[in-house]
Amino acid sequence: MVSNFAELARSRDLLLTWTMREFRVRYSQSVLGVTWAILQPLVLMIVFSVIFSIFMRVPTEGVPYPVFAYVALLPWTFFSNALGFAIPSLVNQMNLVSKIYFPREILPLSTILVALIDFLVASLIFIALLVIYQIPIGLTVLFVPVILVVQILFTLGISLFGAALNVFYRDIRFVIPLVLQVLMYLSPVIYPVTIIPERFLPFYFLNPMAVLIDTYRRVVLYNQMPDWPYFALATAISLLILMLAYRYFKKAEREFADLI
Repeated sequence: MVSNFAELARSRDLLLTWTMREFRVRYSQSVLGVTWAILQPLVLMIVFSVIFSIFMRVPTEGVPYPVFAYVALLPWTFFSNALGFAIPSLVNQMNLVSKIYFPREILPLSTILVALIDFLVASLIFIALLVIYQIPIGLTVLFVPVILVVQILFTLGISLFGAALNVFYRDIRFVIPLVLQVLMYLSPVIYPVTIIPERFLPFYFLNPMAVLIDTYRRVVLYNQMPDWPYFALATAISLLILMLAYRYFKKAEREFADLI
């Protein structure tokens, strides 16, 4: 695996070039362009705010529901969009994969980086919400980059495994939207972790996204430290998934050109 990482590092210029290409292609013929990166979490935030702060009141510990929802929708949208584009990336570039050799992981990784750009753009709306609702920000916000790194590792692991599996079983592209929809309800996107019974938390937090979203809320909105045992668990699971997925991806890579 060390040699694979070294090869990927040597191909960083190709990764950067392909990432910028993916970004341009994604929005080149779109009227609104990169504004779509903002609209997706913003519209969901408005819908959730109407439903869960007016018709069904969800406890938010004094935080306005739009801010409460948006801080979770940002990482969730990043995660779901990254998977949605990364998993079919090999099949979508079948001509390139079958004719030219390069580290194939560049394709799913570049789509994740594009989703990261969208995440950063959409974060501007969150900053505006913090100002509008006068939410104080503490030093715990400095943990956000650490949380984001763990999320990227987890997302990359799932993406590599899904992208490789999608080459062999094209049904994967139909399974992903269903899994993401279920996983969103198994993560504290529209509700707080406090409504989960204490005895179920060890099982609930086996989902790294549940831990990460709760940690974003803790450090940004409530000025609390991360729940270190669960955050360490999410980090360990993310690293394990990434290592196993990358090993499987490189093993399956030899057959990509023939199958695609």
